[in-house]
Amino acid sequence: MGDVVKVDVWSDIACPWCYIGKRRFEEGVRRYVAAGGQTPVVVEYHSFELSPDTPVDFTGDEIDFLVGFKGLSVPQVEGMLAQVTSLAAQEGLDYDFSSLQHTKTLKAHEVLHLAKAKGLQEEVVERLLRAYFVEGRHVGHDNDLADLAAEAGLDRQLVLDALADGRYQEDVEADIQQAIAYGISGVPFYVIDRQYGVSGAQDPAVFAQVLAQAAGMVPATA
Repeated sequence: MGDVVKVDVWSDIACPWCYIGKRRFEEGVRRYVAAGGQTPVVVEYHSFELSPDTPVDFTGDEIDFLVGFKGLSVPQVEGMLAQVTSLAAQEGLDYDFSSLQHTKTLKAHEVLHLAKAKGLQEEVVERLLRAYFVEGRHVGHDNDLADLAAEAGLDRQLVLDALADGRYQEDVEADIQQAIAYGISGVPFYVIDRQYGVSGAQDPAVFAQVLAQAAGMVPATA
């Protein structure tokens, strides 16, 4: 137990469960605080590419992508997307898969590292997730990423410069390699105080419980 509860989150902008998980985790933090949690929770996001072979400019919609790249049938995909849309709505998120522009997310992760360096990572994570899943914005091109990051408080030209010289590419790769070392094969994945691993968009009660354990409020479960 330290001065803060550090939460390291591996996620991808193109992961629908990551946005749902973000909302559930935020609710878990609220419950932890409401239960008397006083140790501050500090969150850091780390890079993970769910589909590294995705082209920057994929021609087609989300159904086309999942059918072509994942080998699923159209009815399977339609059922999956309907279920995820319904679950997202329960968290106040209005997913629009019909307008989603599937793309490679590597550059988005570079922007998130820049945002972390400038103390704006949470704001930029939220902006990019909303842009991708709700607004149908493109998150794979430099100019689009610079526009979105600027809306979240980053300097637009700084974003363009960082993407042009690739200054955060090694940081992105280091995150991905750390995920491999941890055995992370899917996201979201939460490492809490380097002691507890929580996989997936769990119920807020799960997050609240683990945060309380990490803060020393309750004994760790077996």
